[in-house]
Amino acid sequence: MPHISIKMLEGRTEEQKKRAAEAVKNALADSLNMGDRYITVAIEDYNAEEWQDVFKTEITDKFDKVYVKPSYDPKSLL
Repeated sequence: MPHISIKMLEGRTEEQKKRAAEAVKNALADSLNMGDRYITVAIEDYNAEEWQDVFKTEITDKFDKVYVKPSYDPKSLL
């Protein structure tokens, strides 16, 4: 069933990550009208330099699969 992988810049607390994962899980369950017991969520942290590669492989190279498009240049994070 759905597995959500959240990739983001480092710096959030464990509590923030837990709240975000729970909120995303609940939103997906609600929008798909399904039970949340089937949904898993992972969070991976990256520094700004690592994010450049993640952005390319996860966003630029898969742009047709990205439903919410970025409105920033990842280089601005360096």
